[in-house]
Amino acid sequence: MADKPKISDADKALFREQTTGARKLQDDKVHHAKKPVKPIPAQRIADDRQVLDDMFSDESYAEDVETGEELLFVREGLQQQLIKKLRRGQLSVTAELDLHGYIVPEARIALTEFLKDCRRHGDRCVRIVHGKGHGSRQKLPVLKNKVNAWLQQRDEILAFCSARPADGGTGAVYVLLKRL
Repeated sequence: MADKPKISDADKALFREQTTGARKLQDDKVHHAKKPVKPIPAQRIADDRQVLDDMFSDESYAEDVETGEELLFVREGLQQQLIKKLRRGQLSVTAELDLHGYIVPEARIALTEFLKDCRRHGDRCVRIVHGKGHGSRQKLPVLKNKVNAWLQQRDEILAFCSARPADGGTGAVYVLLKRL
């Protein structure tokens, strides 16, 4: 093993002069404060966007309906008594979405977000006002037909029907959602 090099007295004096006022470290290890980094769920965000795009197909599976026609959709196995209450407006409506003034792409996004919020809050019966189409160019119910088709595509929708006249009549629907 080689001998340590000798430090001159001048170097020692210079070191003491330069380190005057310095405090001796208690610990010779460096501790870096770690800030927790919140992960960005990039894949989930991309998936959610894709779901919004793909959630509702614009291909109409349901037949187009006229302005005054009533809507009725019921999944198989639902109790008739529950359907009667829904059609009579006897179920408590806990949330409402009004699509008046929306164009189709905006309505699709609004409906998707609304249904997601309803599920998150545990809403069971909601009302969606789609309008009767009197304000459209052809005086036909564009959103009524879209909402009719879109709701039938969603698994969490058990049933929906046109509302009572006091709640919008054929320009709105009561929607029965699955329980969480």
